[in-house]
Amino acid sequence: MEEARKKVILSGIKPSGNLTLGSYLGAIKNWVDLADEYECYYMLADLHAITVRQNPAELRKRTLSQLAQYIACGLDPEKNTLFIQSHVPAHAQLGWVLDCYTMFGELSRMTQFKDKSAKNADNINAGLVTYPSLRAADILLYQADLVPVGEDQKQHVEITRDIAHRFNTLYGDVFTMPEPFIPKTGARIMSLQNPENKMSKSEEDNGGCILMMNKPEDIMRYFKRAVTDSETGRCVYYDKEKKPGVSNLMQIYASCTGKSFETIEAEFDGLGYGAFKTAVGEAVVETLRPIREKAEELLRDKAYLESIYRDGAARASRTAERTLAKVYRKVGFVQR
Repeated sequence: MEEARKKVILSGIKPSGNLTLGSYLGAIKNWVDLADEYECYYMLADLHAITVRQNPAELRKRTLSQLAQYIACGLDPEKNTLFIQSHVPAHAQLGWVLDCYTMFGELSRMTQFKDKSAKNADNINAGLVTYPSLRAADILLYQADLVPVGEDQKQHVEITRDIAHRFNTLYGDVFTMPEPFIPKTGARIMSLQNPENKMSKSEEDNGGCILMMNKPEDIMRYFKRAVTDSETGRCVYYDKEKKPGVSNLMQIYASCTGKSFETIEAEFDGLGYGAFKTAVGEAVVETLRPIREKAEELLRDKAYLESIYRDGAARASRTAERTLAKVYRKVGFVQR
C-alpha cells in the first residue's frame, strides 16, 4: 500500500533583528513537535528582511545566529528542511510571476504595508508593497497545506489563497490551497513595558523585549522592571483586560513551566509582585539557558552550520523547482 502523503508546513522568521522570547514561545517551540506528523520547511527569510535597510554584515551575522538558534531550540535538520530563503532562487522567480497575478488594491490594503510605510516614510520602496506576492511564493512553492501564524497574521494566508485561487482558475490545479495553522499551545507574548503590544525586537533598548541570547542577569533585570499594576492583596490572577501586565507574565510563566493559570494564582496567593516577577524571570532564564549555550556552541562550528544551510537549500530547491517549472509551463514560457 502506498504511504499517505504527509501534509506540508512552511514557516519562517526574518533575520531583521534577534529572535525574542516571543519568537520562541509563540512559534519555534511549537514547531519542534510537528516534524513527526508533517513535512516541515523552515526558512530564514532574508529576502523579506531587506524591505527595511539592513547593515549587510549584521544581516549575515543574524542569519547564521538564527539558524543556530533554530537548531538549538530542537529543530532537527534531519527531520526538518532548514534553509536560507535567498539560497533558493525560485522564491524570487515565482514572486515575480505572482506579482503579475496580484491586484494593486489587494496589496495596498495589507496591514503590514501600512505599518511599515508609517515607520519608514523615507523608504517606501516597491518591496514594501509587493512583499505579499513573495510571501505567497514562499508558501506555494512547497505546496504547503498549513502555515503556522498568529491570529494577527492570518491576512498573509488569506491573500496567498486569493492569489492561488486566481492562478488555479486560469491554469488548472497548480497550487495547493494553504490554510492558517494556529497551534492551540501557541502563546502571544506581549511587551514587558507595553503589555498591550506584542513583544517586538524594536523594544530591546527599553527592556520591553527579551532576546533568546540575553544573559541571565539581563533577563532578571528586565523582569524585575516589568509593568504590573497598583493592586495589592490577591494580585496575581489572569484578567487580560484589567491586568494586561500581570496576565502577560502569567502567560510567560505558564509557557515556561507548564503550570495552569489556576496553579499559578494559588502559588502566588498573598505574595507581592516582587516574588512573582522574580519567579517568572528565573523560569525564563532556565528555559533559555540550554538554548543559548547550544547556539553559542554551534556558532563556533561554522563548517557545520554551512553544511546545514547548503543541504537545506538543496532539499528545498528540489521541491521548489518542480513547482516553478510547472508554473513556467502554464504561463507560456519556453522551456530551457
